[in-house]
Amino acid sequence: MQYDRTDARILEIVQKNNRLTSEVIGEIAGLSATACQRRLKRLRSEGVIEADVSIVSPKSVGRPIQMLVLVSLERERADIIDKFKKAIKSSAEVVNGFYVTGDADFVLYVTARTMEDYEQFTRRFFYDNPDIKGFKTMVIMDRVKAGFAIPIEVPSDD
Repeated sequence: MQYDRTDARILEIVQKNNRLTSEVIGEIAGLSATACQRRLKRLRSEGVIEADVSIVSPKSVGRPIQMLVLVSLERERADIIDKFKKAIKSSAEVVNGFYVTGDADFVLYVTARTMEDYEQFTRRFFYDNPDIKGFKTMVIMDRVKAGFAIPIEVPSDD
């Protein structure tokens, strides 16, 4: 998808605060509210903007335990990978999941109310799955930065 400098500016704005009105975004980006709405609709329909979300504090909603989990599969077969991706998507405990290269096959960001809850999750999600070779859990001591903002490359005028 092609986007121009104005689209880039809109993307920078909504990544910082997606609750702004089209009028405010348009004013900052130098557009009318209607033109801004059209561009936002196109950016969403073309998948440039994937979602409009709020970042919630895990502690505030009773899920203070946060982990990064490295998961290795027994075999890297397409059907096994697809099945595990589906399991990740359907698990409420898994906040983010990434299929990666390197020492692990997947990296998961998981939250839990207690370590006992996390243990129950591991039994259900990992130990009961014969396709899992192993997993390593790293407990997060402090979330230093939380967000989804992507640096936006501004297209040249060429």
